[in-house]
Amino acid sequence: MRRLFPVTDETAAPAPDGPSGEGAGREWSLAELAAAYAYPGPGTGRAVPYLRANMVSTLDGAAQHDGRSQPISSAADMRIFGTLRALADVVVVGAETVRREGYRPARARAEFAALREAAGQAPAPAIAVVSAGLDLDFSLPLFTSPQVPTLILTGAAAAPDRVAAAQEAGARVVVAGDGMGVDPARAVAALAELGHTRLLTEGGPRLLGQLVAAGVLDELCLTLSPMLTAGDAQRIAGGPAVTVPHRFSLLSMLEEDGFLFTRYGRA
Repeated sequence: MRRLFPVTDETAAPAPDGPSGEGAGREWSLAELAAAYAYPGPGTGRAVPYLRANMVSTLDGAAQHDGRSQPISSAADMRIFGTLRALADVVVVGAETVRREGYRPARARAEFAALREAAGQAPAPAIAVVSAGLDLDFSLPLFTSPQVPTLILTGAAAAPDRVAAAQEAGARVVVAGDGMGVDPARAVAALAELGHTRLLTEGGPRLLGQLVAAGVLDELCLTLSPMLTAGDAQRIAGGPAVTVPHRFSLLSMLEEDGFLFTRYGRA
């Protein structure tokens, strides 16, 4: 990364070669990114669990191009993507995003092994798929060969045969709603009961909209891509509008090649 624009001393790491971004010529190390994006620790006044979202948007508000986020991303965005995953206990994702993006299990990375071990974490984060109908291909590696068993968050009224199919594939089914759907607050609480307090969601827009509406999102890591796509692509969050807009505060911002990597926390 080339520049860091710190907003608070607590949330912004120093620039690699100095506090004013003199290290603009070299890439940030993964260790420096991990420090810049560290979850709040004890004594910060933040309650656990802590849920952050990581999303990317073009200048004109598109969260996808041709149905996928990869075309509006960048190499630096993917480094941050990997870092945020490496810091998390679990990655929460919607079923439609799993289908569209071809989700695979999170992998253990040697660069973060010591950090995860010191934090008492598994070698890799679990993936938690939010799905009401469990319309998922359970033959995919996400279910058959993850390092950490994949979780499926669903409602109590989910079809028993689909629940059985998920369990036979090796997934752990977690009930987080009374009907067909998932209640976001119950999902967060259920993950915390399993020991997952450092939560990361990668969307998609429908799931993020539900989390926003439920008031359970603590932080948004938003990559602003210097691209214009027009069209009718989804925004980063969809669904019904909240009655009163939720105010978030800018915590820190990184820049590389015109991409802005921002962190916003609940105000």
